Amino acid sequence: MNASTLVQKLWNYCNVLRDDGMSYGDYVEQLTYLLFLKMADERSKPPFSQSGQPSLVPAEHAWPTLLAKSGDELFDHYRHILEALGRQKGTLGLIFAKAQNKFQDPAKLTRVIVDLINAENWSSLNVDVKGDAYEGLLEKNAQDTKSGAGQYFTPRALIQAMVTCIAPRPGERICDPACGTGGFLFTAHNYITHKNPHLTSTEKRHLKEAAFTGWELVQATARVCAMNLMLHGIGSETSVPVRVADALAADPGERFDVVLANPPFGKKSSTVIVGEDGRTTTEKDIIERDDFWATTSNKQLNFVQHIKTLLGIHGRAAVVVPDNVLFEGGAGETIRRKLLRECEVHTLLRLPTGLFYAQGVKANVIFFDKKPASETPWTKKLWIYDLRTNQHFTLKTNPMRVEDLMEFVELYNPAKRNERTPTWSPENPEGRWRAYDYEELAARDKASLDIFWLRDEALADSDNLPAPEIIAQEIVDDLEAALEQFREVLADLRPDAL
Repeated sequence: MNASTLVQKLWNYCNVLRDDGMSYGDYVEQLTYLLFLKMADERSKPPFSQSGQPSLVPAEHAWPTLLAKSGDELFDHYRHILEALGRQKGTLGLIFAKAQNKFQDPAKLTRVIVDLINAENWSSLNVDVKGDAYEGLLEKNAQDTKSGAGQYFTPRALIQAMVTCIAPRPGERICDPACGTGGFLFTAHNYITHKNPHLTSTEKRHLKEAAFTGWELVQATARVCAMNLMLHGIGSETSVPVRVADALAADPGERFDVVLANPPFGKKSSTVIVGEDGRTTTEKDIIERDDFWATTSNKQLNFVQHIKTLLGIHGRAAVVVPDNVLFEGGAGETIRRKLLRECEVHTLLRLPTGLFYAQGVKANVIFFDKKPASETPWTKKLWIYDLRTNQHFTLKTNPMRVEDLMEFVELYNPAKRNERTPTWSPENPEGRWRAYDYEELAARDKASLDIFWLRDEALADSDNLPAPEIIAQEIVDDLEAALEQFREVLADLRPDAL
């Protein structure tokens, strides 16, 4: 079965269940539970287990017990399985923690088990087929604004470009401290396998069992991430490289060759506290760590500092950050100046609006390498590619494609990064690729990296205004961003007002 056929089959069942009130997110979760049980059963039988090694799942909760029941008896048994496995530790606990049966009709549960899941040998399917099928479900779920799942979904074209530029290699350790559904990790895995078709058995084992590590704060998202990675050939039923924890809480002590991340949007970290009288107050979470350059409640600035810590010497990072990281004063200026001096901050990709499911986000990708101690700044020249000015993308009608990022990837020149050529010049003021020396950056007010040079055609020439619906969406995006900033200011002034 090819990927498109399997995707269509998955969607057919999803549409039936949505008529019963099951959301895309619920459907993905239920598939995750059932797929895990089916694959664990497959892995305990030949040809995957020559010695008849027992399944990780206890026999009384294993896949064959679901096939042996029907009707209300199946309904009750499925619920008991989810509850029992949710009390387990390790991978079982990760997949089934707080699991609930969201099916409303025993007959439809039977159809999904017998006709959809049991009809395939999932362990034998090509990883591209089952991985692409599951990814299709996740993208559809992200597009469902009611679920809020879009906050965990980075556009795959952007991930592909970032991974291509970073160019991970066999034997390297790769990390995402805010891994969401695992897009960066499995894309890095695919990149390595496609670029290196003749991996040794040791390299293959490292790629499957030790190369990748992800942190995810939300249990339900970590569950989906674990299944996504397994379907893409990363980890196994006994070991999944996803940790459910607050990545910012402490230095884990581990160091990585590559960090790829799109940390969660939202400027402030805060905790809502409910008092005995029922009143709520909001306390800002100030992260204080000895390995940080500055103490701040700004979540993105803390992630930049955390990623600096995670990198080994000469480690490489590509990180999505909102605009405030480029220009904010105080701790922001301290962090930028330290980053420019102690790391080689070599590339900045300015992203257009309309890419993310969190509306109004103006984001960038910072590429930097960690370096050993030095008396002189490591950043010599910052290359900036402006993909924002005069670019208009939307999530559905005009989504960003890999082709839209090809010029940037070619100019980035991953193989020979020191042989770059600008496209901007006084003679070609419309060039999108331009370099700034360290001295220019350090001399800017607050060491701001919020740099533009292209003329905005939408403002300069009314004949070239974008379509009305694009203007309307940008106005909405800006209003939502302004409202979010107002809420943050209000929370700082009157913590109990919200």
